[in-house]
Amino acid sequence: MTQTCIVVGASHAAAQLVTSLRQEGWDGEILVISDERHLPYHRPPLSKAFLSGARTAESLAIRPAAFYEKQNVQFRQGRVTAINRDQQTLTFVEGAGERGSEGENEKESKVLSYDKLALCIGARVRKVDLPGCDLSGIHYLRDMADAESIKANITEGQHAVIIGGGYVGLETAALLRQLGMQVTVLEMGPRILGRVTAPEVSDFYHRVHMESGVRIHTGVSIGGFSGNGQVGKVVCTDGAEFPADLVVIGVGVLPNTELAEMAGLAVENGIVVDEFCRTIDPNIVAAGDCANQFNKLYACRVRLESVPNATEQAKIAAASICGCNKSSASLPWFWSDQYDLKLQIAGLSQGYDQVIVRGDRRTGRSFAAFYLKEGRLIAADCINRPQEFVLSKRIIAQKLTIQPERLADDSVPVKELLMEDSPALASAGR
Repeated sequence: MTQTCIVVGASHAAAQLVTSLRQEGWDGEILVISDERHLPYHRPPLSKAFLSGARTAESLAIRPAAFYEKQNVQFRQGRVTAINRDQQTLTFVEGAGERGSEGENEKESKVLSYDKLALCIGARVRKVDLPGCDLSGIHYLRDMADAESIKANITEGQHAVIIGGGYVGLETAALLRQLGMQVTVLEMGPRILGRVTAPEVSDFYHRVHMESGVRIHTGVSIGGFSGNGQVGKVVCTDGAEFPADLVVIGVGVLPNTELAEMAGLAVENGIVVDEFCRTIDPNIVAAGDCANQFNKLYACRVRLESVPNATEQAKIAAASICGCNKSSASLPWFWSDQYDLKLQIAGLSQGYDQVIVRGDRRTGRSFAAFYLKEGRLIAADCINRPQEFVLSKRIIAQKLTIQPERLADDSVPVKELLMEDSPALASAGR
C-alpha cells in the first residue's frame, strides 16, 4: 500500500526535504501544504534584490514547477488547523490563509491521512500592538506578499522609517536609501545589532549607514503611529516624531509552534527535535526555523534562523522518514548584504569573553571580528573578508588552536594564523 508523507509549509526546509525524500528512496506520495500561492522560494533576496527590482518573483523559485512535477510532488494551498497523532490525520482548510481571500474563498475543512508528517512551518514576524498600527503604509517583511507590498510603496524622496536595527531592518534601510528614499532607523536598544554582534561591529555598521545618509536613533521607544488612513508619522513615547510615508517593522520573529503544541509535541522556543530531527512522535519530524535542536559543537539547544541550517535539517529529516538515521555536527553560519558589504558569520557568539578585531573597522570597509571564549575561537563576523570566514569555520568546527595575539595583526597572512603545534593539525599530517 502506498504511503503518504505530508509536508506542512513551503519553506526552504520543505523544498530540500521533498528533494531529499526522493533521493533517500521514498516512493510514496508527497504532499506539500502551504498558505502561500508560490512554490518554495529564496527568502533572503526579499530585503535586497527583489525590493530593488533586480530579481523577479519567478527568479526566486528554489526549483521550477517542472522539477516537482517530475518528482511527483503535489502542492495544495491551504491551512492545517489540527493534527491528530493517534489517527495520523490532519485537518486542512483549503484556500484559507491566502491574503485577501477571507470568507469567499474559504472552503470546508477536510481530513487528510498521513504515514509520515514533516513540519517545515518556519516562523512569523513579531507584530506590534500600538495606536495606529493598522494604518496603511505600515509593513512587515517576511514573505513574498510582504515584499511586494513594500515594493509598491517605494517612492524616491519620500520618508521611510525602519523600526528595529537588526539585520533585516538594516538590509532594508540600505536598499531603500540606495533607491533614493530618506531613511530613518529607530532602535529600542542602546545600539543597532545589539543582540547579535559585539559593539565593534555595531559601531562599524552605524558609521557606514550614517555615511550613506541613513539617520539612526537608538534608545527609542515607539508610542504609536499617526495619519489620516495613511501613516504620516512615527510617534515616540518621549514625544519625538518622525515623518513617515513608509514604515517597515522588523522586531524579530516567533517560531510557528501552535500546531505542534495542540498535538502534544514538545515545544520550547521551537519544536523540540532530536539529532535526527524527530519529534517525540516517531512519525513526525520538524526542520528549519521552527525546530529546536541540540548543537553538538556548542553543547546546547538552539533554534537557528538560517538557510544553511534549514537545508541541513531537511536532509536529516528526510533520511529519518525513510528509516535512515543521519546526524550532523555542522557549524552554524549566516550572511547579510548591505551596500557593498558582504558580512559572513561563522558560529554562535553567545557567551564570548573577548573580541579581537583584524583590519580597519573605523575608516575602512573590510575587517573581521573574532569572538573568543576562554581563549578558544567560537565565532567570527567577517566583513568583506572571505578568507577569514573560511579559516574561522575550519578553526571552530575542528576546535583548532590559535594564537590570539596574531589574529589582530593584519600583516600576518591568513594561512599562517593557525598554530603549527595544534593537535588537530598534527593529526591531519601537517
